[in-house]
Amino acid sequence: MATKSKTVYICRECGYETAKWMGKCPSCDSWSTLEEDVRLSKPTAKASTPVLSSATPKPLSQIDVTAEERYITGIKELDRVLGGGIVKGSGVLLSGDPGIGKSTILLQICNALQNAKDILYVSGEESAIQIKMRANRLGVVSDNVTIMTETDAQVISNYIISAKPDLVMIDSIQTMQIGELSSMAGSIVQVRECTNLLLRTCKGMDIPIFIVGHVNKGGDIAGPKVMEHIVDTVLYFEGERNQSYRILRAIKNRFGSTNEIGVFEMNENGLCEVENPSAMLLSGRLLDVSGACITCVIEGTRPILAEVQGLVTTTGFGNPRRTATGYDYNRLNLLLAVLEKRIGLYFSNLDTYVNIVGGMRLDEPAADLAVAMSLVSGLRDIPIDQNTIAFGEIGLSGEIRTVPRAQSRVIEAARLGFTKCILPKASLKQITNCPESIELIGVTTLGQAIKTIV
Repeated sequence: MATKSKTVYICRECGYETAKWMGKCPSCDSWSTLEEDVRLSKPTAKASTPVLSSATPKPLSQIDVTAEERYITGIKELDRVLGGGIVKGSGVLLSGDPGIGKSTILLQICNALQNAKDILYVSGEESAIQIKMRANRLGVVSDNVTIMTETDAQVISNYIISAKPDLVMIDSIQTMQIGELSSMAGSIVQVRECTNLLLRTCKGMDIPIFIVGHVNKGGDIAGPKVMEHIVDTVLYFEGERNQSYRILRAIKNRFGSTNEIGVFEMNENGLCEVENPSAMLLSGRLLDVSGACITCVIEGTRPILAEVQGLVTTTGFGNPRRTATGYDYNRLNLLLAVLEKRIGLYFSNLDTYVNIVGGMRLDEPAADLAVAMSLVSGLRDIPIDQNTIAFGEIGLSGEIRTVPRAQSRVIEAARLGFTKCILPKASLKQITNCPESIELIGVTTLGQAIKTIV
């Protein structure tokens, strides 16, 4: 029976499939994102033909996990985010904005493992000479690192099977393609099928693989969502290109926590680890300036101090502006509503700006109290004591709710020289070993917290 071709249209943003072309994707509402793809439908097998499988089921008790091996890169911030190192046979998707440091950190991994492991670095974007120039700058000189400039995923898969490297790096998956598919490189179909092919090849040989993925104009990982589902770990670089600091965050990790972050500084030697992020984020701050408050958030296993800046000014337009950088915009509107309703401070005719210094993003509710205090400080133009730190979640009734790991936050604040800590009163019972150098002020309402600064 001859095979028949079927034409479908696939959205390159969300993967939605339809039999006819449309200008607007009905799933994600994106315009001009439906691309044509031709599929060959294979003849169906007869119902009487048995399907044989080579997989042998095992009882759970007979599966041995003691032999799990991780490649320790020596880059402590990266190992922390990965959960202790690179797991054999794992697939890691690395994404981020252009120029953020994706290719750089791959070569630094090569530098760390070049004397112990055979590494295959596949590039579809740069020539071998360009990679060599950057490798010399980063200290990658070993013959254990093999550079391959190829975009055919099937050729790469065949080479992996024959060469059997210890680690594979693909930079980037958007440049890879399979010749049998009619769509162009970077399309939904090519990205999905190339990722499947390379992952199946490496997992079958227990080889870890790093795959670099681009981002779309919205900042999300480009390509089908299934690409994030089939890999074991998804790492995302955060930070501004005009800033030297980079934050590596695990969005998904089957072998470790997704709360850990790695902090790096970009310089002429590549990405350098920042072992004390709190000191880095607080360096250069002005003292005795209104609208600034220090808070402490928990990222994975460690507390990190960050500076929250709030600016309140008279609006020049009919509707006041609300801008939040590094903080959730909807959460900011919620706090402004609580300040107006429960405290009587009105921001209805004022422009309000909130900024988290250093490129950090505070998603934890524990930052609510510091954000509210910085806004009140900016509104009243009263500086908050430079040695004061505040953390706590704010409810709609204006209450200050407890947050986890209060003792770790207090100890970190005392280590960096802070002498006063404003925290939820309910969290005081969590602190059993408080440093003598810091004073704890427990509050139950937002009004009580504001009275400490006005």
